[in-house]
Amino acid sequence: MAEVVILGAGVSGHTAALHLRRLLGREHTVTVVSPNSQWNWIPSNIWVGVGEMDKKHVVFPLAPVYARKGIGFRQAKAVAIRPNGDLVNSRGAVDIEFTNAEKAGTTERLRYDYLINATGPRLRFEATQGMGPGGFTESVCTADHAVEANHKLRAVIEVLKTGTPQTLVVGMGHGTCTCEGAAFEYVFNVDHELREAGVRDLARVVYLTNEAALGDFGVDGMVFDQQGFQTTSELWTGSLFRERGVEAILGAHVSKVEEGLIHYETLDGSTHTIEFDFAMLIPPFGGVPLKAYDADDNDITAEIFAPSGFMKVDADYTVKPYEQWRAEDWPTTYAAPGYDNLWAVGIAFAPPHQISRPRHTANGTLVAPSPPRTGMPSGVMGKTVALTIADRIKHGANSPAHTASMARMGAACVASAGAGLTRGSAAAMTMLPVVPDYQRYSTGRDERETRGELGLHGHWVKLMLHYLFIYKAKARPGWQLIPE
Repeated sequence: MAEVVILGAGVSGHTAALHLRRLLGREHTVTVVSPNSQWNWIPSNIWVGVGEMDKKHVVFPLAPVYARKGIGFRQAKAVAIRPNGDLVNSRGAVDIEFTNAEKAGTTERLRYDYLINATGPRLRFEATQGMGPGGFTESVCTADHAVEANHKLRAVIEVLKTGTPQTLVVGMGHGTCTCEGAAFEYVFNVDHELREAGVRDLARVVYLTNEAALGDFGVDGMVFDQQGFQTTSELWTGSLFRERGVEAILGAHVSKVEEGLIHYETLDGSTHTIEFDFAMLIPPFGGVPLKAYDADDNDITAEIFAPSGFMKVDADYTVKPYEQWRAEDWPTTYAAPGYDNLWAVGIAFAPPHQISRPRHTANGTLVAPSPPRTGMPSGVMGKTVALTIADRIKHGANSPAHTASMARMGAACVASAGAGLTRGSAAAMTMLPVVPDYQRYSTGRDERETRGELGLHGHWVKLMLHYLFIYKAKARPGWQLIPE
């Protein structure tokens, strides 16, 4: 009998759990550890954050799904990994602390034969003074955050209806943030809601981002093949901003937020402030606070995890100039070095380098969009590692690992405004690969597969994906036929 433990029940961890349970006989156990009792389809938090969708439509309880599928579940957070076991048992172990009301604060040590770290990110609101819930800005990173963001947005719209101008700022709350796509989508949903309410002319809408150019999205931008002509994501997204009257502040590092006032620095080293009535700023991500110990209880955290808190995997972490980084530096199996039974997937793994060029302001402040690892890539990684584990359990420990490099993997992003069947619009983008490969492609990506399209049809795709992935995550009949 083999025991598999998965830390995290987001896109990567949940996908891995469902596939492992599908692939393995019931004599083997699959256990998920997550501090959250509910699964959240995070891309649709954008719609919750503008009131186009209720929270109940983007979350559902995990326990009934896992009970139905025969997957163990601990509502707890992982606090330490012991990949070499301990003084009592040489099998790997993970220490967890329960977060549910009945057992909150109590601990358990789970033994494992195979462990997947899919813990996702720690939302580092503290990186910028005054940012985030509890501070002066809103967030859509969780469903609850999105509900609160909508409440604040509605209040601003009511003020606008009295004829009082308002300033709304959406973007990135730090120079090293990722998920620019989420901020991009949210700002156009805010614009859509203002237009629907008939108050757009009184609102100043500002997109504040660490991207050096529009359309960077943390992936160094894209070159599109559009109807036989070549264009760039910078030109493509810039046209959207002009059409919608959204101001863009680029290359910005937010240093502090006060009530109604954002302080930021730009690449030229100058410092600025912008007054706001509503602000939604994405925080930078870090690894969750996990420790690692050897069998003698010595701290080996620095060996297992990068300084960011993300787990090191089969990537090339050699420090070298940006121009020398290659697509081959990125991981393919997501196995932790030196271990054949430990992996990190999704946001939990440490990327080897930036995809977008890192820049510093004239004052030396780092402004560098971090590599995105969410959505489709996360699901593909989770399934890939699940296939590796299943093969090794069924066919032996020497079974070769399945691979899924982001330098070979494609991804799609659909930024949609509105949630109805007839009044929405979307900017749909696809890229192949996610990590550009300038040795294979002159523009870094396959121009036949990298494109951007605008219109209602993209919005329909986003709606379809919402319902398909909720269906898939609930493990309804035929769920495995829906691709990651």
